Amino acid sequence: MNPPAPPVSAAGLMGEISFDAAGLVPVIAQQHDTGEILMMAWMNRDAVVETLETGRVCYWSRSRAALWRKGETSGQVQRLVELRLDCDGDTMLALVDQTGVACHTGRRSCFYRAARDGDWQVIAAVEKSPDELYGER
Repeated sequence: MNPPAPPVSAAGLMGEISFDAAGLVPVIAQQHDTGEILMMAWMNRDAVVETLETGRVCYWSRSRAALWRKGETSGQVQRLVELRLDCDGDTMLALVDQTGVACHTGRRSCFYRAARDGDWQVIAAVEKSPDELYGER
C-alpha cells in the first residue's frame, strides 16, 4: 500500500492548471490501490494549495460557496496519495486513500447507478446511513 503523499509546496504547480471561468477545475477521486472511481468534485486554487500542503483532500463546494474538507462533517476523510493533471491541464485525478464511504448517500462511490435495460439501476448498497454520517437533517 502506498503511503499518503508528503505535503508539498503548490507554488510551482499552479501555473499548469487551466481553471475555468469560475476559477474551478474538475477532479476525479480514485482509490489509489484498487482503481475504484469514488467521486467527482471541484477545486479552486485554494483547495489545490491546501490539498497539496496538508495531504488531506479539500474541494470547493459550489452549493455552499466554500472550501469543503472531505470528511469534516462525516469523518469519511480522503488522504492524498498523488495528484495528477491531465494532458490539457483542465482536469485532475486525485489518487486517494478513502476512509469509509465517499458518497453523501452512504455508498462507497458516487457512481452507484448503471444504465441497464433502459433504466438507471442501483448497483451498490448503502454502507452507512446518511443520518449516521451527518446527523439527522
